[in-house]
Amino acid sequence: MTTRISRLGFPVKVMARDDLKSNDTRRHASAPHLKVSLGYVDQILDHLDRHDIRMYRMSSDLAPYATHPDLPAFHGMVKESADELRAIGDKAKRLDIRLSFHPSQFVVLNSPDPALVQKSIADLVSQAEMLDLMELGPEAVMVIHVGGTYGDVPTSRARWAETWKILPEPVRRRLVLEHDDLRFSAADVLWIHAETGVRLIFDYQHFWCLNPERADLRQTLEAVLASWPSGQQPKIHFSSPRTELREQIRLDKTTRKKTVRHVAPVFTGHADFVNPFEFATFMRVAEGLDFDVMLEAKAKDLALLRLRPDLLRYAPDVAARFGLEPSEEAALEAQEDEVLDEVDEGAGA
Repeated sequence: MTTRISRLGFPVKVMARDDLKSNDTRRHASAPHLKVSLGYVDQILDHLDRHDIRMYRMSSDLAPYATHPDLPAFHGMVKESADELRAIGDKAKRLDIRLSFHPSQFVVLNSPDPALVQKSIADLVSQAEMLDLMELGPEAVMVIHVGGTYGDVPTSRARWAETWKILPEPVRRRLVLEHDDLRFSAADVLWIHAETGVRLIFDYQHFWCLNPERADLRQTLEAVLASWPSGQQPKIHFSSPRTELREQIRLDKTTRKKTVRHVAPVFTGHADFVNPFEFATFMRVAEGLDFDVMLEAKAKDLALLRLRPDLLRYAPDVAARFGLEPSEEAALEAQEDEVLDEVDEGAGA
């Protein structure tokens, strides 16, 4: 079995360049527009190409206020930007950069509130329209979570499956479903896939945070990847958990004295960077399976630029999976050095 070269990507914010914005963030009184956001995306694509990064998640706020119920003046901006969207799509295809969206947490398809479901569908229609106007293939997807449990997981996931039936075709064609870290496990989204056929996203950190079924990692990954049709490259999410000790200053209301408390990490939180040993171990477990990897580290592209030379240094077999060659190590380290300083703290704790 031949494994394709896998992409590494990151979401939204470019941290290596302060001058690159991800979307038009102006308030509605300043008349923000999708065309402005697309100008930013155009510059980001150049940045990605310069660093040989071939996957990127665009901001879910790319088209500001495009579906806001109280601001109808913005509702036509996607169609008004058809030429610009097509140009971005052409450029992404020419540079072989895979694009996607991850609509916000306010998109909830399993809500008992019909008004919220309809608002969520409207947001998805708008983002699907953008991807269609970019003329991107089926691997350009919109990733969402199941939503709330509302005190009853089986009923809530069944309600998601019922909503699937009323989704417009462009939304069903672009939508993929991800398990989460608190509410719906990988087993839950696999149940929804069996009911609907929706493609799924495997999230490494979420799998460890929420796995009440004690499902096997490799078997679950295989099942999730099998939800994608033959010929389409699935993608997964990978992040390492935060492990830092934090200090919190608290004020005693009685004595008015300040005390410092040590606060343990919450392992559902994403680390700034990717632990290369953890990543290499997972990729070896997944040997022979085809997928791209969206890194959800908080340091965004900085984490990706750091991970690549780390893989060549510590796990060259895994580096090869991403098309990285030992001869590139010096160049990749130079790219990392351009945007990151490293302090040698010496041995010991």
